[in-house]
Amino acid sequence: MPIKYIPYTPEPIEGQALLDNFTRTLRYKGNYDIKGKLLRGMPLYEMQTLETVGEAEKAKQNLVIRGECVSACAYLKEKGILVDLVYIDPPFASGADYSKTVYIRQNPNLAKALKQAEEELEIEDLKSFEEKMYGDVWDKEKYLNWMYENLCAIKSVMSETASIYVHLDYHIGHYVKILMDEIFGEDNFRNEIIWKRSTAHNDSTGFGNLHDTIYYYSKSNDYLFTTQYVPYSQDYIDTYYRHKDPDGRVFLDRDLSAKGLQGAGYTYDWKGKVGYWRCPIKTMEQYEKENRLYYTENKTPRYKQYLDEMPGVPAQDIWTDVYAVNSQADERVDYSTQKPETLLERIIKASSNENMLVADFFGGSGVTAAVANKLNRRFIHCDVGINSIQTVRDRLITQKETLASFSVLEIKDGVSLFRNPVQTMEKLKSLVPGLGKMEGLSDFWAGCIESIKDGTVPVYLPDLKNSECKILDKPFISRILHEHLGNLPFTPSRVIIYYVDVADIAEIEEFVKSDKSTLAKIEFRDLKELLDEIVIEDTAVFEVSEVQEELIPEYKLVIKSFMSDRVMRHINAYNQKCELNSKGKKFKPIIISEEGLELIEWLSVDCTATEGEWHSDSEIKIDKLGFVIKNGTKTKDFWDGTIKSETKPLRLKIRNICGDETVWKV
Repeated sequence: MPIKYIPYTPEPIEGQALLDNFTRTLRYKGNYDIKGKLLRGMPLYEMQTLETVGEAEKAKQNLVIRGECVSACAYLKEKGILVDLVYIDPPFASGADYSKTVYIRQNPNLAKALKQAEEELEIEDLKSFEEKMYGDVWDKEKYLNWMYENLCAIKSVMSETASIYVHLDYHIGHYVKILMDEIFGEDNFRNEIIWKRSTAHNDSTGFGNLHDTIYYYSKSNDYLFTTQYVPYSQDYIDTYYRHKDPDGRVFLDRDLSAKGLQGAGYTYDWKGKVGYWRCPIKTMEQYEKENRLYYTENKTPRYKQYLDEMPGVPAQDIWTDVYAVNSQADERVDYSTQKPETLLERIIKASSNENMLVADFFGGSGVTAAVANKLNRRFIHCDVGINSIQTVRDRLITQKETLASFSVLEIKDGVSLFRNPVQTMEKLKSLVPGLGKMEGLSDFWAGCIESIKDGTVPVYLPDLKNSECKILDKPFISRILHEHLGNLPFTPSRVIIYYVDVADIAEIEEFVKSDKSTLAKIEFRDLKELLDEIVIEDTAVFEVSEVQEELIPEYKLVIKSFMSDRVMRHINAYNQKCELNSKGKKFKPIIISEEGLELIEWLSVDCTATEGEWHSDSEIKIDKLGFVIKNGTKTKDFWDGTIKSETKPLRLKIRNICGDETVWKV
């Protein structure tokens, strides 16, 4: 349940209702469905601090938030936090599923025998499988309502001088442009930026699709913008910078004549050359003193413009010099839809100054937070996916050149009950007793239950991939009563509605009771009871001892064995699928050792507290090649199945290769 609702707009003065004149420019089916949510406000939930990284005071200024965009904005607005720049790369409504490639790690018990160097290990030879992380599968109208609500929430926490960049592609960008005109105002549209994200390729059905679109708006006419420059091309340099000083400095020569210029020039004799010059004689003397004059064959002075003093060509609205992240890039974090750091560097430098606050509410791979931190900006990273939160946390910790301090927060809104919405939705239907399919039933319903007492009972399960379905409220119940029940191929006597969260269950039940459109009994059930059955904790066996392998005594925690039922189900499904598709050919399945240590991606010990906020006093991450990152420092060592700490560990946290984290008391 939300603690309360935060208005999207400032509180109206007495007698004024700001949303009473709610109008939409873009017309589509359901475009007024969003009005009720905007009138109600943004849901504010309890916020829990999971971890503080780095200096405590600085960490308060940089936030990594797991939760929905609207709920995050409610928290920021309640705290009076305003952002100076927003970049978002939301789903594109492309109909694509996005997967994470999950790599099986090296068995630490075999690491000592492994002699190959890193360059000898072929990525293609590593054991891996795909896991769906989220589906960008949207009904266009629902997507636009979802985007409208998110953009309104984001605008509510932007400072008056703030700017926003929204990154989209051809699927939905033109519609979102109209939404942004509605929300931010056509006068505050600054640029449509075309980013050439890939090289030429052949599309047999049409012209090759090579670009994304970024819409740049400001909140008001008073906004910050610093021109960014693109280096000159070699052709340009070869054509214009044709002169060189004895010291090797390259320059081009510029005209000092004032002929043809508007305004007055200066007439005088310069070394026997009478001319109409654009600068006074004192300036010409200064140029001569500084070796800034170049003389042509007929002794005409021209100004030397040195190449090393020029910033380049001002960046235009077509960006062809920013390249996508390739497979060998150091910044690559193996995250679907990862954007290059150079893209965010240009945006952040153009529309913010040092110490300003930069926010990304669909943070993904964490590129915005990482670049903002490098450029000495404060940052907010928000994402609903646990994989995103883990990725940005690990990414920031490895930025040794600019140590990051930040707080990891979680919005307690029910979303945290599931790590992977796609995976959970596939499992949910099997957990509802007696649920089965029925001919002619629309996709709105998960299925039906056959009951001796009540006959055929339709069951609704909220789509965890769609945040619009998260909160059960009166407008949604009204649509069920007046639209979806009427489209059933039978007349039910009972209906089961599952929910993640509910605005006010008593109010909802009273609303249903007062509605006379159906005689069916509406039964509400909390989905969290089903979700709890999905969560099966990983198991680990470990030993702790005090050792003195170095000069200073320390504690060593040895992982004896690790088992993850969730990961093993993925591996077994992968093996079965590959075997079925092998068509008689030899198939090499993924086999996990008895100890199961190959299923561990990251582990950490807390030597400070036995409960509450996590303190990562020592941590190890094993990359996909098996090499170890110790406390944020990359090494060429293989993991040996242990983790060491200066003081006695009180808790152990292990993250498996799919991203699930489990904590044990030591």
